[in-house]
Amino acid sequence: MKGSPANGRSKRLWYSLLALPLLATMFPQLYAAGGPDLFGMPFFYWYQLAWSVLAGVVTGIVYFATR
Repeated sequence: MKGSPANGRSKRLWYSLLALPLLATMFPQLYAAGGPDLFGMPFFYWYQLAWSVLAGVVTGIVYFATR
């Protein structure tokens, strides 16, 4: 027996979280700033690096929530 329609809607909400990393890095003009630096690394680079790690965390959360 397949999941109930409510279960399908719930999964879609979890899957929508996967759009967060995409949207956060889609428009570089929003984060292409000169500062603040982090350990000498310009904001542009550490922002993208942080979202790489956060994308993995979000993917893991969605995976375990919809499993």
